[in-house]
Amino acid sequence: MSVEREVVAAAVIRDGRLLLAQRTRPPELAGLWELPGGKVEQGESPADAVRRELREELGVEVAPGERIGADVPLRDGLVLRAYRAELIDGVPRPLDHAALRWVDADELPSIALVGNDRGWVPDLVALLVG
Repeated sequence: MSVEREVVAAAVIRDGRLLLAQRTRPPELAGLWELPGGKVEQGESPADAVRRELREELGVEVAPGERIGADVPLRDGLVLRAYRAELIDGVPRPLDHAALRWVDADELPSIALVGNDRGWVPDLVALLVG
């Protein structure tokens, strides 16, 4: 029996805007935008993974919150889940991405998001309009 491995994505929202990160790799995803995050390591909780990934990718401290939207099945038995995350300390910097940008509810639907994150747009827009 295989254990489901989780990949976390963080929806960092501040002042009605969502933080997006521009991918540099793999080549087929380079230039597209995504919610920052990554794989949950062995023995790590999803909340701990959100904290670690955003520290590594953006140089910030966050407080992970509730799940957002539906699970997104990935290859190799992985599942992608989005979590709201509150920015606690630091200014996000693109340590692992080409660029960062803050978008509002009107802009979000027209952004070139990675396919795995597109399904969350209605949930994210709802959060942004509050």
